[in-house]
Amino acid sequence: MYTQADLDDYMTEIRGHVCSRCIEKLPGAPPCAPQGKRCGIELHFSDIIDVCHATRCKSMEPYGTRLHEQICSQCANRTTMQCPCPLDYLLRLTVEAVDAVDERRAALTP
Repeated sequence: MYTQADLDDYMTEIRGHVCSRCIEKLPGAPPCAPQGKRCGIELHFSDIIDVCHATRCKSMEPYGTRLHEQICSQCANRTTMQCPCPLDYLLRLTVEAVDAVDERRAALTP
C-alpha cells in the first residue's frame, strides 16, 4: 500500500518523464481524465507501480507481459477505441520514472 506522499512522488516523476512525451496528451493535460481522455496511467496508477516493483528486470519484455496480464486484461479501456493506450509504448519511460523515485528514496534512507 502506498501513502499519498508516495503516490504524489511517483505521479510528479511520471508527469515530467512520461506524460510530457505522450503523443495522445490533450491540450491542458495532464491530468487527462478532466479532458475526457481515459489515460491508462491515471486509471491504473498504483497497479503500474506494483508491476514495476514486482518485475525489476533489465529487459522490458517481462514488464510488458506483466502489464498485459495484470492490468490490460482487466482495463475498462480494453473494449474501447482508447485501447491500446499510450502506456503500451511509454512503458519503458514509466519504469524509468518509478525507478528514479525509488533511487531517490533509497539515497535518503540511512
